[in-house]
Amino acid sequence: MGNFFLAVKEFIISKYFLKQIGLIILVYLGIVLGLMLFLRYETNHGEKIEVPNLIGKSSEEGKKILTELGLQYQILDSIYDPSKPVGTIVSQHPEATAISQLFVKSGRIISLRVSKNKELVEIPELIGREIIYVRQSLQSRGIVFDIHYRPTNEANGAVLEVLFKGNPISTGTRVPRGARVLLIVGEKTEEEIEVPNLIGLSFNETRTVLDSLGVPTSYFFINCLTSSDSSSAKVTEQGPEYIPGFKVTKSTPFTLKLSNDPPNN
Repeated sequence: MGNFFLAVKEFIISKYFLKQIGLIILVYLGIVLGLMLFLRYETNHGEKIEVPNLIGKSSEEGKKILTELGLQYQILDSIYDPSKPVGTIVSQHPEATAISQLFVKSGRIISLRVSKNKELVEIPELIGREIIYVRQSLQSRGIVFDIHYRPTNEANGAVLEVLFKGNPISTGTRVPRGARVLLIVGEKTEEEIEVPNLIGLSFNETRTVLDSLGVPTSYFFINCLTSSDSSSAKVTEQGPEYIPGFKVTKSTPFTLKLSNDPPNN
């Protein structure tokens, strides 16, 4: 065992071992020094560039200033602000050195947000909805609208179609805030009937005719004291007045006066 430790001791203090240790130390120092020089070069150690204040400048002017300083730029997005010219810088990151007290190195990216005077909003679900609900939904989005009614037997008062610049658009289509769209709204058309001549007809005959037409009717009996009198009474006046070929809608109320007295000529 003693010979082993003696051999190890002699190896450690030998010129060969010391030479290898020295080479390892030199290589390590060379690597460390090389990394320090590399990092110093890559990070521009000691370089300080003051970030300019670009707020209120046009995007083109801001890009020019940053390029001359050796800085890069990117436009993050646009913010709706109709009070400013399009492309005006409204925010930046990082902030100007005068505000943040921070300096940057060349090549640093400065992020910009610029103004726009048109904000896009989505067209909500409108088809089939009543105009009273559609009106509120569009107004909340700042969309202006006109209404054009189209005759229909169904969907009375509901939106049938939405047009923008003459072309149909669907739910989710993005249009500028303040854009004007045209709403095609269904309007139920009432059936028209020709006014019949009821003068001289009995109550039962008159009721048969008007019931078949399905119109609202009011009867007024003159000088009729009993139900028999009413049944035998005949129409002396009618409204709407009979005019050959004259038509009214089926919702028009008919008013009739009946009497047992002969009609006035």
